[in-house]
Amino acid sequence: MKTVVSVSLGSSKRDHHAQVTLLGEEFDITRIGTDGKLDAALQKLHELDGRVDAIGLGGIDVYLYAGTKRFALRDGLRLMNAVTKTPVVDGSGLKNTLERQAVGFLQDELGIGLRGKKVLMVSALDRFGMAQALVEAGADVLFGDFIFALDLDKPVRGLHEFEELAGKYLPDACKLPFQFFYPTGAKQDRAPQPKYPQYYREADIIAGDFHFMRQFMPDDLSGKIVLTNTVTEADVEELRKRGVKMLVTTTPDFEGRSFGTNVIEAALLALLGKPWGEVTPGDYARVLEELHLRPRVIGLN
Repeated sequence: MKTVVSVSLGSSKRDHHAQVTLLGEEFDITRIGTDGKLDAALQKLHELDGRVDAIGLGGIDVYLYAGTKRFALRDGLRLMNAVTKTPVVDGSGLKNTLERQAVGFLQDELGIGLRGKKVLMVSALDRFGMAQALVEAGADVLFGDFIFALDLDKPVRGLHEFEELAGKYLPDACKLPFQFFYPTGAKQDRAPQPKYPQYYREADIIAGDFHFMRQFMPDDLSGKIVLTNTVTEADVEELRKRGVKMLVTTTPDFEGRSFGTNVIEAALLALLGKPWGEVTPGDYARVLEELHLRPRVIGLN
């Protein structure tokens, strides 16, 4: 049996354990939250290094992407560099493959035409593949990175403009503590603080990281489609109460919840038996095709 552990800066209340079979291999998968404590995450990574088959870094990115540019986050690199023996990933490899496929799934399998659809992409930097695929499909995308990561009312509506702004601001921003951008620990457990409701209201589809979209989401999301990543049963119920029509998660259901892309990528890495730096998008595409992984779809209202 292969063992995969996700060490997350997120809330420990979202911890989960599952055993699944992938291509005939048994996997024991565990998510461990450290409640936003970087030192606790570093300690846990040291404990796991060399003792498990693969490690995922959750609640944080090592790299952010905009076009052809890659930006390294200081805290993400600290966590990745703490692991020297076990393969470690942050999920970005799958965000550029699996999440692109999820956009195609909306169109081809669910029959949702994206041309002209208004999409609120709450954070494109950590899900550039998804954002780019939505633009290529003809959707009218609002890039909400400055709104939801920096709490600045600065909507960006063009991919080229977004890439230019990212190149301008990210080199300095990546040096800041990750908690400055992203809700970690207890901030993930508190009730949403509604803000910027106009951007949610005008969107047909709300896409991107769940914690980014949740922190400011309004009470009324009637008729919306949500395309996101990791959600718990409580998150699903919360979206149902707000009137969301349909929830699509880019990763499948493993024993009652969808794990993050870092977990799935870590499992694929264990299957491939390669160091992360040697894995190509083609490797991921091949294994994903063999696994027949499909997004999780839940009709809510």
